[in-house]
Amino acid sequence: MLNLIKLPQVFTINQVPKVFHEDGIISGYRHPCSSAKECVLSLFQLTNETLNIWTHFLPTWFFLWKLLTVMLVQDDWQDPFTWPLLVFLLSCCVYPLASSCAHTFSTMSERARHICFFFDYGALSFYSLGSAIAYSSYSFPDKWVNSTFHEYYVPIAVVNSVISTALACYSRLGLPFFQYNYHSIKRYSAGKDQKLCKLLRIIAFLYPYLFDNIPLFYRIFVCTGEGCTVNEANTVHYQHTSLALFTGFLFATHLPERLAPGSFDYIGHSHQLFHVFAIIGTYFQMTANELDMAARKQWLLAHLTPITLSNTAGAAIFSVVSGLCIIYVFSLALFSTRGVKN
Repeated sequence: MLNLIKLPQVFTINQVPKVFHEDGIISGYRHPCSSAKECVLSLFQLTNETLNIWTHFLPTWFFLWKLLTVMLVQDDWQDPFTWPLLVFLLSCCVYPLASSCAHTFSTMSERARHICFFFDYGALSFYSLGSAIAYSSYSFPDKWVNSTFHEYYVPIAVVNSVISTALACYSRLGLPFFQYNYHSIKRYSAGKDQKLCKLLRIIAFLYPYLFDNIPLFYRIFVCTGEGCTVNEANTVHYQHTSLALFTGFLFATHLPERLAPGSFDYIGHSHQLFHVFAIIGTYFQMTANELDMAARKQWLLAHLTPITLSNTAGAAIFSVVSGLCIIYVFSLALFSTRGVKN
């Protein structure tokens, strides 16, 4: 039966358009106009994207199992104290699934590639907000609970998630309708400064991360004395923070493939490592949130402003709807024949 399945051909960097090029990756590229069937079949052959897909697709099911366990097996979904964890776990399911789908179907066309990664960026922004919602409810140091900063923390995180999605989408092609459309996409993609695009993308995800982690950084690195919330979760917070910094380093530097182009085309390049360490970091983050929930539940229920649907599911829904609107506008321009303003 396997002999009846013809796996898609792979290509070198000189055989695919520039928009598909990856720094330091010389071979293993799929056809730039692959069909959906060919994209799916490529999951079962070794290309430079295969491990990118599987390293996020498989963990999606673990986080989904965890979400369903909390909702259905433990039947905790009716307890408002659990709602922030559910939003966080949902974001943990969405971002690796969106990433694996983006890497799977991004070679259907240049237009499809951009749209796939627009959704990928939106999912990452949603994950950032999910983290902030969980931190707001479980991880704030005692002395900051119900402070002015705490009051505005989640609303600002929502705004950050929307800005992050817009800036990340902008980093690919610029302003929709004003800088690109259906006719100009090839010309504009080729003319863009890729280093500037990468810098904008890093900023788009770095600044929400730094904001979201202000209470955590203060708690584990700065705070001393009474009200600093020292418990067993602190060690796990150290671990996932360290992993987050390492994944950011991998994303920004393209190491090790930049040191030896062609040597890590299929196994071991930075994006694969980025995926692996990001998932491990997310697992530690989930564990730390659960430890804080268990250790601090009684104190938080007595002192924390009541958790409501508006500051959990409501914030998440607003962020998702806003992100989808942004993605729609950026994607719509790829189909538009309106003139581009110079």
